[in-house]
Amino acid sequence: MATPLLICDDSAMARKQVARALPDNWDVDITFAANGIEGLDAIREGRGEMVFLDLTMPELDGYGVLEVVKNEGLKAVVIVISGDIQPEARERVRLLGALDFIKKPINKEKLQNVLETYGLI
Repeated sequence: MATPLLICDDSAMARKQVARALPDNWDVDITFAANGIEGLDAIREGRGEMVFLDLTMPELDGYGVLEVVKNEGLKAVVIVISGDIQPEARERVRLLGALDFIKKPINKEKLQNVLETYGLI
């Protein structure tokens, strides 16, 4: 059965780039969201058991999404993919429950390594 995967980023180009970087043999059912509100709706509907989340988005940013996921106990494994590489950002997302942090632009090999490290593929 395919893993419900959510790619949440306000940039259509970034969403496509993440989708293209996914491992070829990974059985996923991809949903796209352009902001945190759409992303949370998808997670609540079961379309985001695995989430690739941007931090800087309109309406509700990635930090807000992580806070809601944590506070509501939503079932979602979240990996942040962001251009904000400040150490404070990395620490904050980890405290909010993100599994890991990948710097934009996404690198196929880095993504593969992170997924393998956590036993997700």
